[in-house]
Amino acid sequence: MKVTIRDSKILKTIEPNVLETYLKSNGWEEKGHIYDDAGTIWSFKKYAEGEFEILLPLRQNLYDYAARIVDAMKILEEVENRSQMDILSELITTYPDINIQAVVMQIQTPNPDKLSGEIILLGVVVDKLRRIHTELSGYNYILAIKAYQERLPVFCSGDLIKENNIFILKYPRQFSLSKLADS
Repeated sequence: MKVTIRDSKILKTIEPNVLETYLKSNGWEEKGHIYDDAGTIWSFKKYAEGEFEILLPLRQNLYDYAARIVDAMKILEEVENRSQMDILSELITTYPDINIQAVVMQIQTPNPDKLSGEIILLGVVVDKLRRIHTELSGYNYILAIKAYQERLPVFCSGDLIKENNIFILKYPRQFSLSKLADS
């Protein structure tokens, strides 16, 4: 089954320079700029199928930015014979205001001067289980310890970023113990 990504909120978070780097590292060639540098055309030759082209928008504020990224994802899916979800997981670097349901996998040594510390969650990001690092303090830190000890799922919101292939939840909020469906 092929999954087509249509969530414009997610698609608009893909930064043009990240997609450009991805294309370069996977053998695509830049052919030129179009529309007063609003975009670039990239091509890839695959012997059996011929030549593929991607129009890469260079400004995220363009009206049809998400639609152009959808087109690029479809072409990459065909060329690489990989799912769009796999490709997206490599391209996503930020996801503002995300809701995450997870389990607390690890609690780092708390800070000595106040009730706070780094925790590592295991939650679903772009259809895959991922380790997510975040910093909690006060009551939220106590809830994380309780969730860890009792193996309870947690729910939180925040701004997800990816740095050096590590997901980090910045500005965590609404941290709570998640109620199980059959409870």
